[in-house]
Amino acid sequence: MDLRKLKKLIDLVQESGIGEIEITEGEEKVRISRQGSAPTPMIMASPTMIAGAPVPAASPAPAAAPAQPTGHTLKSPMVGTFYRAPSPGAPPFVEIGQSVSKGQTLCIIEAMKLLNEIESDVPGTVKAILVENGQPVEYGQPLFLIE
Repeated sequence: MDLRKLKKLIDLVQESGIGEIEITEGEEKVRISRQGSAPTPMIMASPTMIAGAPVPAASPAPAAAPAQPTGHTLKSPMVGTFYRAPSPGAPPFVEIGQSVSKGQTLCIIEAMKLLNEIESDVPGTVKAILVENGQPVEYGQPLFLIE
């Protein structure tokens, strides 16, 4: 793939604030993703990439999700597996309707065999838990709605 096209894609990711873009054409595949708040995106390409192959235009954003109740949305700071409790069989960290304080642990996200406690960044009441236990989550995916 042409290096100028890759540079344009990197600039697009940095300027737009999107977390990841993946382009596939035939056997060629390029994925550019941001890791946390790192300023430089990571590029992953298949070994069968051919120099000078055309790059398709980025697809439009998916349709907006149905309206959620109002409040603060706590989003995932990383990619991993979402767990509501500290261990299997243990009670969940929080339930819907429970009052939480800033800094209180709400869940765990397992990433690369590391368990990361995710804390509330605002005080309030848990209005919705938007992810099922054991479900994989993406960077920036809404986890909790706190009002």
